[in-house]
Amino acid sequence: MDVLPIDTMLDERDRGATVALLPIGSFEQHGPHLPLATDTLVACAVAVELAAAYPLRRLPPVTISCSHEHAAWPGTVSISATTLAAVVRDVAASVHRAGVTALVLVNGHGGNYVLGNVVQEASLGPLRMALFPAEPDWDDARVAAGLATPGPSDMHAGELETSILLHAHPHLVRPGFAQADHLADDRRHLLSRGLRAYTESGVVGRPSLASAEKGRAVLASLVHAFAGHL
Repeated sequence: MDVLPIDTMLDERDRGATVALLPIGSFEQHGPHLPLATDTLVACAVAVELAAAYPLRRLPPVTISCSHEHAAWPGTVSISATTLAAVVRDVAASVHRAGVTALVLVNGHGGNYVLGNVVQEASLGPLRMALFPAEPDWDDARVAAGLATPGPSDMHAGELETSILLHAHPHLVRPGFAQADHLADDRRHLLSRGLRAYTESGVVGRPSLASAEKGRAVLASLVHAFAGHL
């Protein structure tokens, strides 16, 4: 599954899509079994499936975002919410000049709270935006795929994310995920204390329950849900 779009300018001309997808991930710890680029890979996997099903223009991903709550582990890199919002707005202005009429932010990282404000403000401007998947889309996908871990418990490197990578990029999932389960449902001080206050490994969820088939079903459900957003 391609992370970067490899279309030429002629491909884009012939497609004539007026709605663009901007995957937004992160570069942060995902426990001992998933790569730092997991959120980017997840966002791109969703974008690939959407572009295969609908007439959309797929943009390259934003690979570093707001991961400050993961700073206690090696490898994590963050930018400020102000910078992320500025990057998204600059991309939006650029594609709008090129004829795009709407921009969908395909967000793979839950800590990118600022994106909701960017989309909210764009509703008053010349280029409308949407944020996808929304929380209900993820909830429906969990049910459709038969995930056993509820969303609040499956926060990070758990059943959902491990399943998607087992489907889309199985060679990137390291051994040991079947023994990496850790639950920490009460995370009320996450933003001020960081995730390290709740997990030593960086995992919050049950990756032991993950499977490639669940990952495939999650993506299929999201493709179906996207019709309403489009």
